[in-house]
Amino acid sequence: MEKIIILDFGSQTTQLIGRRLREMNTYCEIVPYNKFPEKDESVIGVILSGSPFSVNDKEAFKPDLSAIKGKYPLLGICYGAQYLAYISGGKVEKSDSREYGRALLTPTDKTDPLMKSIPDQSQVWMSHGDTITVVPDRFRIIAQTKDVACAAYRIDGEKTWSVQFHPEVFHTEIGTTILDNFLNICRAEKDWTPANFIESTVNRLKEQIGDDKVILALSGGVDSSVSAALLNKAIGRNLTCIFVDNGLLRKNEFEEVLKDYEHLGLNVLGIDAKEHFYKALEGVTDPERKRKIIGKGFIDIFEQEARKLKDIRWLAQGTIYPDIIESLSITGTTIKSHHNVGGLPEKMNLKLIEPLRLLFKDEVRRVGRKLEMNELLIRRHPFPGPGLGVRILGNITPEKVRILQEADDIFIRGLRNWNLYDAVWQAGAVLLPVQSVGVMGDERTYENAIALRAVTSTDAMTADWARLPFDFLAKVSNEIINKVRGVNRVVYDISSKPPATIEWE
Repeated sequence: MEKIIILDFGSQTTQLIGRRLREMNTYCEIVPYNKFPEKDESVIGVILSGSPFSVNDKEAFKPDLSAIKGKYPLLGICYGAQYLAYISGGKVEKSDSREYGRALLTPTDKTDPLMKSIPDQSQVWMSHGDTITVVPDRFRIIAQTKDVACAAYRIDGEKTWSVQFHPEVFHTEIGTTILDNFLNICRAEKDWTPANFIESTVNRLKEQIGDDKVILALSGGVDSSVSAALLNKAIGRNLTCIFVDNGLLRKNEFEEVLKDYEHLGLNVLGIDAKEHFYKALEGVTDPERKRKIIGKGFIDIFEQEARKLKDIRWLAQGTIYPDIIESLSITGTTIKSHHNVGGLPEKMNLKLIEPLRLLFKDEVRRVGRKLEMNELLIRRHPFPGPGLGVRILGNITPEKVRILQEADDIFIRGLRNWNLYDAVWQAGAVLLPVQSVGVMGDERTYENAIALRAVTSTDAMTADWARLPFDFLAKVSNEIINKVRGVNRVVYDISSKPPATIEWE
């Protein structure tokens, strides 16, 4: 299958490049800036992403591009554009007029294939403090803005182009056209669809697994559900699904999810492991430690159950791309670990298989619909792998779980009753590690505070807080305080990602 390789130099918008290409039915993979797959014959083009660094910084990423430049169609974006100029003898310096935000682009060579159908004065999005001040030999400028003479260029004699703006972001009006023009330069067939993904993935799973048996970690969410459907299509009864009640699920979720899976014809084992997790988490307050403990707990339970079965060789998980990206950044800095990509014991007896590890959430849903899965499963909000363990700030106790489950249930049911559930990407309640003064009847209270969180997003890489109606929030707040014993205050989180994350821990 043909693919575009995106070399990630650490930009916050690298994943948006991948999403835009996939929206144009072209498969792509994002790899670290120094990990180009030289022996992969399916590569038809390469994109260099932006970066938080200047090319003049000592710590800047400066890979050898000799295996790429001049051999593949190449598109540099922002830092990528400046790095190509830098290594070719050009000069990149701090700009007298730094460009952040909107700018108007004018093509200077409308015959160039990258500038095809780009009108004058097209809005683009800039995000750089440096600019190319000396253009190397064979570099031909093909577009400019008011403040940047070299907003886009081509290297004569090779299929290398670059832009100093970000075509992947929403505010660049002609961004899709720029990326589509590059795909045409690469002669991309643009035939990567959910149907093709299903066919290729099922074939790969059959080849990879053979007659081996697999256990799958079901969570009740869309990711593990689609993974189960794909594996069931590939290996049938050789798949055993395990759904663990870790004591950190939503109210009544264990029973409801098992019922939801009946229509898929899956072989599902429900395991009550609440006490195992509560004991392991007793007294633990550090968020990263909680994630690691919960992750290890899942693996321990899976291995325990696998020993009861015969010839289990594989552990399947519903890991998706944002899990991978957030678990380890390009600079090696952990933002947060996920139970399904971190903490796996080195001496684990099962091999790992992740059918969805290169898909974004919206792509997973498209695949699920193509598999004709139950729409209720497909439309379920994302739920963190560690469950309510990362929505109870501080130490975890069964009583705190009860409080949060009750509050969360009121919030989620309210969203459904007000027809707001599908307008929100993800929602949930958070139990805060503070108590506040309140008055109930004639008594003074000193009880817990609940934060409600609801965001809009398309891929979880960025998110904005949902503008829920005030009347709705008032009703939910009143119901939680009146019905959930131990809560006397409700607040609403209006933070966006970035700088905040969707979850509080």
